[in-house]
Amino acid sequence: MNKFAAILLASTVLCGTAIAQDQIVVGVSWNNFQEERWKTDEAAIKAALEAAGAQYISADAQSSASKQLTDIESLISQGADAIIVLAQDSDAIGPAVAAAVAEGIPVVGYDRLIENPDAFYLTFDNKEVGRMQARGVFEVQPEGNYVFIKGNSADPNADFLFAGQMEVLQEAVDSGAIVNVGEAYTDNWNPEVAQANMEQFLTANNNEVDAVVASNDGTAGGAIAALSAQGLAGSVPVSGQDGDHAALNRIALGTQTVSVWKDARELGKKAAEIAVELAGGTALDAVTGATKFADGPNGVEMNAVLLAPVPITKDNLNLVIDAGWVAKDVVCQGVAAGSVAACN
Repeated sequence: MNKFAAILLASTVLCGTAIAQDQIVVGVSWNNFQEERWKTDEAAIKAALEAAGAQYISADAQSSASKQLTDIESLISQGADAIIVLAQDSDAIGPAVAAAVAEGIPVVGYDRLIENPDAFYLTFDNKEVGRMQARGVFEVQPEGNYVFIKGNSADPNADFLFAGQMEVLQEAVDSGAIVNVGEAYTDNWNPEVAQANMEQFLTANNNEVDAVVASNDGTAGGAIAALSAQGLAGSVPVSGQDGDHAALNRIALGTQTVSVWKDARELGKKAAEIAVELAGGTALDAVTGATKFADGPNGVEMNAVLLAPVPITKDNLNLVIDAGWVAKDVVCQGVAAGSVAACN
């Protein structure tokens, strides 16, 4: 326990005996709740902490890097024994993470890399997510004009994803089979920004776009809205990730090709378990399942757990339904009878 540990002392006397209770407090700093999935992550974290007898406190930075700095300071002052951080800006958050570590409070970089050797990194394998996205689109459209709708430039995952995508596509780009006709980051992963970028790329290329590699389901939705306005939705393969319910329905309808499913319930549960381990004094390299990670932009070696993602296409939609991730009627809304096996 660090000096900010919450020691809850119950002085109530029962049968002449004083009862003392020492409870681990885990703080979570969320960058926002824009994406559908963060509520799922939060529920999983809360459930795992409750099962461990730990307390949950949190703050929502509302997409503000400066607010997230003060949020983390507030979580420290509230007595957090460990802090889980979903970073708005991985570089800007550095001083707050360093301050927590200096106070003996372990920090878990959640889903997004915070490149600090004294922090723990938990995520899905994001380069593999990028590979899966590219494979899903490439298998349908192995040549032609490609557009890349990337993530937020302040989020290292955006570059991890793009690096994975290019591992799959670079050979075809070099041969000329694939032509990159549009590439842009998406501020704050905002679907409206993604739609505006996609509209510009369509205009610049006279609608001659053959494939879209979008880096998450929100940006995929924005890209598909732009394609739909030009009568192209369903004829141009589009990737995504997260297994958002709307995206899974788009896959069943045929307007999105693949969503790389990262089961947020698994990630949230693991984050809570790691936070409790660290708060209890476990060393970073002794955390259950820990491995070494040094693929960040600065090559800093960190202790990490990387979970395995799963690509979801029309052919295996049953996986997310059978896993209880989403109801069949949500996935299959508006789907023609007999057109998708999972909807039969």
